[in-house]
Amino acid sequence: MSQLSSGICRRLNEAPQEEIDQLASGHTVQLLSIKKVAPTPSSTTATDRFRIIISDGVHFVQAMLATQLNDLVANGDINKNTVVVIDKLACNFVQDKRLIIILDLHVVSRDEEKIGSPTAPPPTQDAPAPAVVEAASSSITSPATSSSTTQAKQPQPQPRTGPSGRGGRSVYPIEGLSPYQNNWTIKARVTQKSDIRTWSNQRGEGKLFNVTLMDESGEIRGTGFNAVVDELYEKFEEGKVYYISKARVNLAKKKFSNLQNDYELSLEKNTEVEECLETTSVPMMKYNFVELSSLEKLERDNTCDVIGVVKEVGPLGEITSKATNRTIPKRDLTIVDMSQYSVRLTLWGKQAEQFAADELSVVAFKGVKVGDFGGRTLSMVSSSIMSISPDIEEAHLLRGWYDGIGTEKNFQSHTSGSAGASFGGFNRNEMRHLSDVKESQLGMSDKAEFFSTRATIMHIKSESISYPACPTQGCNKKVVDLGSGWKCEKCDKTFERPEYRYIMSMAVADWSGQAWLQGFNEAGLVVFGKTADEVHEIKERDEAEYNALMAQASGVTFNFSCRAKQDTYNDQTRVRYGISRITPLDYHEEAKHLVELLKSPWAK
Repeated sequence: MSQLSSGICRRLNEAPQEEIDQLASGHTVQLLSIKKVAPTPSSTTATDRFRIIISDGVHFVQAMLATQLNDLVANGDINKNTVVVIDKLACNFVQDKRLIIILDLHVVSRDEEKIGSPTAPPPTQDAPAPAVVEAASSSITSPATSSSTTQAKQPQPQPRTGPSGRGGRSVYPIEGLSPYQNNWTIKARVTQKSDIRTWSNQRGEGKLFNVTLMDESGEIRGTGFNAVVDELYEKFEEGKVYYISKARVNLAKKKFSNLQNDYELSLEKNTEVEECLETTSVPMMKYNFVELSSLEKLERDNTCDVIGVVKEVGPLGEITSKATNRTIPKRDLTIVDMSQYSVRLTLWGKQAEQFAADELSVVAFKGVKVGDFGGRTLSMVSSSIMSISPDIEEAHLLRGWYDGIGTEKNFQSHTSGSAGASFGGFNRNEMRHLSDVKESQLGMSDKAEFFSTRATIMHIKSESISYPACPTQGCNKKVVDLGSGWKCEKCDKTFERPEYRYIMSMAVADWSGQAWLQGFNEAGLVVFGKTADEVHEIKERDEAEYNALMAQASGVTFNFSCRAKQDTYNDQTRVRYGISRITPLDYHEEAKHLVELLKSPWAK
């Protein structure tokens, strides 16, 4: 039986704020309960929160688990009666109620019976009883109200001076902030600072900037407008730590932020920002890396953190925004990781122009957006953070792996990138027949769904299998015939002749049924073995030869990786099946797979 830190629960329940720092780590306790906190109806984030009861064998108190420790619950690393050592905690006083937040811990033992017969510590006049933690924690997930009457009814936290505070104010953990507090100070590192952005509309014009602030408990976004930009923008520097107070806590506008926090800060004229030279307690950056092979599990427009070796650095290009008609610089990178997958990641604006890392550098990306065009791609957004050759364990491991054996590996891709790329996604072990795809209603949900199938081409719509495209690398937009040349509206250039690219619709069938698949240039190259330019020339020169080519393509069987997604056209909703990857049958591989199947438990 593990030895618990007897007496710590009562001390945490009674200690004044100035003594909490001395009790912040090194305590062995038992978790009597782990309960998910039900979200409020107005909660704007899907992040789970867990309330726990900790026991020292004599007394118990309630606490909240910091969200960065949620994986311990999800993975079953901690559960009822688990004995842990608290490596770091914070204590927040909300509405004159005590809220303990466990920021870090490690497991000692999972297979324990309940130790002792703990009871609630006796109430004191100086400190609230632990039973109020539930009420206090609700203030973290409850929205602010604009009613000044409601605010007046809320008791405000009492200022406490101590080693964790300055100027008579307590240093609060970011995760503990809520709209019901006024007299607070956070100590946080600026992990991202935006450029100054301007706007102009019928109601006037203005400017704004935002910063991402981080401490050991979490992250929060701060935004300043107009006069505040002039006052505070130059004070903030990325990477530095600051004491920040007298900002307003509002509900987060999730449209503009990808942080997992229900709240954000509105920086105001009286907001105080003071640089802190004691920075050791504030982490440099927090990552929650996702392997590139797992990107298919993420929905479109989700954000994630990834780390990879830069395999290719594309040239600096540009696109024209349809909304503003402005030209935006862009650059595509190809990154790979130890899951032996590659993905295209797009940089925009200054990030694209100023990217200076060499090929094969290790780069960490925080908060990049997931796209599903042709599979999976990644894109930097305004709040994303890129760190070249970061001094973190994951970067050193990846560097060692790639230099050791990674250079010899072949990498699969989620996307239908350029011809000749190494594609991924087809899985013989999870092939589905066409009737099963339809009966399972793949693609009927809001997100795209992927499947593998083997089918035979029965018919190709031959009336239009290609379109005249812009020859500029990376553009591929349709061009218009002006008589004197072909014009690309996107590039605003005129060319002597276009480059034709495939856009195909084909009926395929297997033993169970038929389906229509949509394919683009890569699919056409595999089906016909010729470029779209060559096929277009045949069609213009000799229609009989063109029809023979169409007939020759029919009756051929391929392995397909497909993407199913709802599409609405003329007020009719249907599921479209797009080809992400198409490969001819490799009879050697197929035979090998059948042999393995005969040796499997299924055959026995």
